[in-house]
Amino acid sequence: MPRASAADAARTARKILASATDLLAARGFAQVSLDDVARVAGVTRGAVYHHYGSKAGLFRAVASRLQSDVAEAVVVAAQRAGADPRAQLRAGSHAFLDAITAAPAVRVLLIDAPAVFGWEQWRQLDAENSAVHLRTALADVGVPAELLDATAAQLSGAMNEAALWIAQQPQGAEAREAAHRVLDRVLTAAVA
Repeated sequence: MPRASAADAARTARKILASATDLLAARGFAQVSLDDVARVAGVTRGAVYHHYGSKAGLFRAVASRLQSDVAEAVVVAAQRAGADPRAQLRAGSHAFLDAITAAPAVRVLLIDAPAVFGWEQWRQLDAENSAVHLRTALADVGVPAELLDATAAQLSGAMNEAALWIAQQPQGAEAREAAHRVLDRVLTAAVA
């Protein structure tokens, strides 16, 4: 039997990743098996193992992809806000809140990832993505170097908690609007 081309292998890996993302967002890590992912992706369980090694490896790939997507949304929003660093910080922070609360990010990144990875690995994944942009934006608006890490940690924590709160509210649109209004107040206070 001929081996799959690199392009075929990449397509299969993307198909598996997309299927896993959908399943993990809908059911959560504990309720998804590699057999489920293989069935939905239309591949063998062996293909899933070949590309991702294990359920944890597949979850890590899904979480990494979603973290990257959230970080990209932050960057795009900040760039669209113009040249003013305060406007960029505000736009990027609001984009973070919207991106992290969009399915599938909220369940995978804020609910399952800390439990699956453990606190340190989860924080590292965040630090490599959105937190980098937050820290840079805070420096750009003039947060003193000695307060930069503490400010970034507290704002990041506040936004993550707001995202979890939004996800738990029955009136999602109203909760989102309230969270955005409070985020404006927090940002104003943090960079005053």
